[in-house]
Amino acid sequence: MYILASDAYDTLYIGVTSDLVKRVWEHRSGVVAGFTKQHKINRLVWYETHGDIMEAIKREKQLKKWERAWKVKLISTSNPTWRDLYEDFTG
Repeated sequence: MYILASDAYDTLYIGVTSDLVKRVWEHRSGVVAGFTKQHKINRLVWYETHGDIMEAIKREKQLKKWERAWKVKLISTSNPTWRDLYEDFTG
């Protein structure tokens, strides 16, 4: 599962996928219609892996219910500069 942001401390999107690199590329390329394309949310700022898709979906639903401040703290703890982690996969 993953969190995208339009910019540091800006609009967030939480999603789940079995192929993180492909899914983030889709968001970045604008081929995914909807909220992320409309708000230009394409920076991978946080992710975690799960061995089971049902656990990942459960965690996604959990985080979507969190207060925004908790999400910001989660991201800032592991990625204090909110840098685009997608570059780690493509750089």
